[in-house]
Amino acid sequence: MAHARSVLLFALMTVAAQAPAQVKSSIVGTVFRDDNGNGQRDPRERGLEGVKVSNGRELVVTDSQGHYLLPKRDGSTLFVIKPPEFATAKGDNGLPYFWHHLFPEGSPKLRFGGIAATAPGDAYDFALQPQRAAKGDLTMLVFGDPQPKSRIDVGYYEHDIVQPLVGTHGAQLGLSLGDIVHDDLSLYADMNRVTAKLGVPWLHVTGNHDLDFDAMRDEDALLGFRNVFGPDTYAWEEPQASFIVMDDVVYMPGKKPTYVGGIREDQFAFLQAYLATLPKERRVVISVHIPFFEPVPGVETFRRADRERLFALLKDHSQVLLLSAHTHNQRHYWHDASTGWHGARPLHEYNAGATCGAFWSGVKDAQGIPDTTMSDGTPNGYAWLTFQRDGSYSLRYQVARGAKDDAIGLHAPRVLRRGAWPAFGVFANVYMGDAESRVEYRIDQGEWKAMKRVEQPDPRLVAENVADELATTLRGFDRSPEADPSTHLWRGTLPTDLTLGEHRIEVRAFDRWQGEQHAQTHYRLDDAQE
Repeated sequence: MAHARSVLLFALMTVAAQAPAQVKSSIVGTVFRDDNGNGQRDPRERGLEGVKVSNGRELVVTDSQGHYLLPKRDGSTLFVIKPPEFATAKGDNGLPYFWHHLFPEGSPKLRFGGIAATAPGDAYDFALQPQRAAKGDLTMLVFGDPQPKSRIDVGYYEHDIVQPLVGTHGAQLGLSLGDIVHDDLSLYADMNRVTAKLGVPWLHVTGNHDLDFDAMRDEDALLGFRNVFGPDTYAWEEPQASFIVMDDVVYMPGKKPTYVGGIREDQFAFLQAYLATLPKERRVVISVHIPFFEPVPGVETFRRADRERLFALLKDHSQVLLLSAHTHNQRHYWHDASTGWHGARPLHEYNAGATCGAFWSGVKDAQGIPDTTMSDGTPNGYAWLTFQRDGSYSLRYQVARGAKDDAIGLHAPRVLRRGAWPAFGVFANVYMGDAESRVEYRIDQGEWKAMKRVEQPDPRLVAENVADELATTLRGFDRSPEADPSTHLWRGTLPTDLTLGEHRIEVRAFDRWQGEQHAQTHYRLDDAQE
């Protein structure tokens, strides 16, 4: 039955692709099993049936010989959707290579080169290599906004994020959620050299700082990105989930702001075609840069009509996860009817913290790496995302070069006057917390008490802001960001009627995925001199 469905789908889409009103010519090619891994189809290597191929708008499925046919659209990028049981070829940069550009006359000339003219070819083939599909969980690394502005920042990325993971991480897949660099696209080669050290297939989302800002229209604004990373919108399949990587930055040269979050018509066509090939119960992961929610309520940073249209396409899919970045904060958002989601359950969007934190800013530590805490008080780092075979998932945030259990940042006064009015508190920044999180504290192994969630700046970052203000010389290349209200901060009042001396503060938070998380600090009670 599955074979029949694949052949029928291929036939129907091929007929549509050949309609004279839509296309003047066609692209033909083969997806084949590259048994020896040389990237060339040798005589004994067979074509693969049932593999999905797209030009970013139309989607077809290969026939019994591995052949496909698509409309020829100059300026498009053909790509194969990696099936769960296969791996793609690798490019010279060590990253997945699964596309062919169609630019017979080359792209417009841009500062960072654009895409060179592609040689005409009779066939556009894709090599796939068999891989042993993981029988258990899929573990992946999720990086938000690496965003180096210089090779010095690339060094921070390497030593703060990548190097501690090399040879030890155990992940099977990686994902960077846009702003791979900060406007200087010439840094892609350096970034890819570093990221490839992790030794796993790595997917890249486009960001607003990955644009060609000398492009005259949105259609040309990602030529530099596409030249290196291939299509800006595509899909990738693993046994546990289907991943849709999607450009959601609409460039508007000459306007203010110069971009807005949104989805193009060709992307909607691809999404509709691809989602139709998936079982409704399969886990679908949508990865973008600009969040679907509004970080500042009432300010339309992502076009609401596009969001509602996307959500309508996803409504009947029972397991959907949204991943975004861009804010240089960390947050969980649960979409409902107020944002156009009408699925059976609230739709989870994880807005990932940035690997660059606050743009590689702040005071350097003993290793010469900036503190770069984000404006909501979250240290820079990355996420571990694990999918089970049934599509369920778990998340964990990893502070850069931090301990595995470093999940809560605490701030408390060092000393208070014994007997003073209890007006001061301990603050707990629960990096993966949200409004539904349960957070408690206790003093000296006493009774656990609930902490109150507060939306205010993290006092630790406020202290850094004050130190920057009072300094008479620069404390770092760039100052720490001005502290913003955090969505995952809790407060507990500190008692002052205890004995003189040190008192231990313990905080525990109940994470929906990782269970009970702990942190501790202390404060001292002294008698004041009159």
